[in-house]
Amino acid sequence: MRRMRGAALALLMLCGLGMQATAHAASMEPTLLPNVQASTFEVVAHKPTHDPLTYARKLPMELLPFQQRTDKYYSIGTAFAIGHNRYVTAGHVLMVGLDSLWGPLALRDASGKVYPIDKILKFSLRKDFVMFSLKNPPSEASLPVNIHPQLNKVVYAVGNALGTGIVIRDGLYTSDTPEQQAGSWKWMRFSAAASPGNSGGPLLDTHGKVVGVVLMKSANENLNYALPIGEVLNAPDDKAVIDERVSYQFDVFDTTLHNIFKGTFALPLSQSGFFKAYDKLQRAYSKNQLAKLLAHDPAKMFPNGEGSNELLHEVPSMSNFPSVVARDNNGQWDLSAKRQRKVTLSDNGYIEVGSFRNNLLMHLRKPDSLSATKLYHDPKTLMDLILRTGYMKRRVGNDRVKITSMGEPVRDFVHEDKWHRRWQIRIWPMPYANTNVVLMTLPVPDGYVGMMQFAKASQTYDYLINAEALSDFMYVTYDGMLKQWKTFLTQRDLLPDAFKHIHIDFDYGKRFDYRSKQLQLSWTPKLQKIDPESMLTLGFSFFKDHGKVVWDVADVWAAPNPYDRDAINVARVAQPTADMEDSFKSTWHKVEHRRHPYDGVARNDDDIMKITSVAGPVAEADPQVLYPVYYHSEGAQPQPKMAAKLKLLMSGLKIRDR
Repeated sequence: MRRMRGAALALLMLCGLGMQATAHAASMEPTLLPNVQASTFEVVAHKPTHDPLTYARKLPMELLPFQQRTDKYYSIGTAFAIGHNRYVTAGHVLMVGLDSLWGPLALRDASGKVYPIDKILKFSLRKDFVMFSLKNPPSEASLPVNIHPQLNKVVYAVGNALGTGIVIRDGLYTSDTPEQQAGSWKWMRFSAAASPGNSGGPLLDTHGKVVGVVLMKSANENLNYALPIGEVLNAPDDKAVIDERVSYQFDVFDTTLHNIFKGTFALPLSQSGFFKAYDKLQRAYSKNQLAKLLAHDPAKMFPNGEGSNELLHEVPSMSNFPSVVARDNNGQWDLSAKRQRKVTLSDNGYIEVGSFRNNLLMHLRKPDSLSATKLYHDPKTLMDLILRTGYMKRRVGNDRVKITSMGEPVRDFVHEDKWHRRWQIRIWPMPYANTNVVLMTLPVPDGYVGMMQFAKASQTYDYLINAEALSDFMYVTYDGMLKQWKTFLTQRDLLPDAFKHIHIDFDYGKRFDYRSKQLQLSWTPKLQKIDPESMLTLGFSFFKDHGKVVWDVADVWAAPNPYDRDAINVARVAQPTADMEDSFKSTWHKVEHRRHPYDGVARNDDDIMKITSVAGPVAEADPQVLYPVYYHSEGAQPQPKMAAKLKLLMSGLKIRDR
């Protein structure tokens, strides 16, 4: 799920963006400056005193500007006083403190003194302002207000521009424009320049009176926006008002919900009390919107809706890289993932990384020297391996330093998805960026598959429920050497429920046995080697079993070792429905009637001899499910030898699927 504020679709908040505007020669009357400066403050948050991250080398902090590297605080925005212990800033500036890794917000004056926020007195999410008090206000200095400013007059944008202290810049109050949601009030538009950090600062007239709160800029023109100060003064006292259109999306399809995030709660509250009350409303709304989105159009939702049939009938993808079941522009559900690069680790280990939308996908093949039990149950070890990819680096000036460890996660729990797969979800903080890393991984025989997201601290809950919902759409193959399977199968608490009905048993050099609800398969070294490095891949897929969609094994593949092109393979093929493409029907016809290449005649394909037959009912029985059976052998092999191998394979196979 992705949450987007309605206003942000057309407007960009100043706290994250720089601006350009036409300069004017007018200057503020010097006698007004002392009061303006005494009444205007930086909004700050204390820099974390402890960094849990470890880096490849010492951070080159000398590359940062002196003020930035020596300041104990992060500069967030601007605030100003408008009465006795009454201060105003932008609502989105305050919301930086929601679930922040930086601690509570405070104000800092021009001399560097910091004043903790005491109570939140007024708040509006849609109008984007907050009024609050301080625990120990510095003085009685405050700015007078003018609720009836005149168009085309000079105004001054006052703010903590670029975090370098209070700056005053002039321009014109050019026009008004209705707010986007319902036109309930009008934004002031002005041409005075504003920079990152100006958010929440006062917009003044030539008499030093506040006419508005600087909030944002237009996406397409060099004009900035302010909320008229009258909207702040006339807002209900002792109340937080949440009434804003919020758009929600989910990564696997392009459906978007546009609903109103609405609610109120009583003020005053402490900063922590305010965030607790707001967070409760926001989480309930987010959870509700996600549920509505997933239930929005059940006739088109995977796996029972329109466009699902082809994926439910396809032979499983045997790739050990994870993918996501997503709906394409034609309404068809298909596998989606972009594999990007592979990083080699020691002792035959490696990590492959790729992406799906804004999600980082990965497959980790554990180093042979690393205990599987340690990997599955020690999240620090897992993350340290992932960090070897060099994917995460901390930017310091124009340098980037590799993060080598993130320590222990702050949260570690198991999420069971719709298909009863047990995903381990861990969350690590990156305090310097006020960001959390959300890692969702699923143990597989050779290591892990998973997905990683980077969430701003205030958005972590949204990202977390998004990841949990996305787990229902993850497509995963179980692949590994027999020695890896042996350890993996002992991790009973981490195995999907599907393995309750799967029995895998082997004795090196003697026999291999596989049993499931669908089939029973066994062989001896006469057919294929059975060694610790012999490969076994179970192609899990989504398919219908007696009318109900299940997630289970639909393909069994085995090879003598990871490098050998010899292989045996038994795959599930279901009778296509009438609405499916002709290619599915053609394949089914060949399988059902044992037509080439399913006729037991060996053929050469890229220097690999292949022979295929079919297990299951004969054509006259109108079967619903059949199992093509494959034997592959590298190099030129005579038909009698291939036929003998196929016969051995078929003799150890029993189909139970009906």
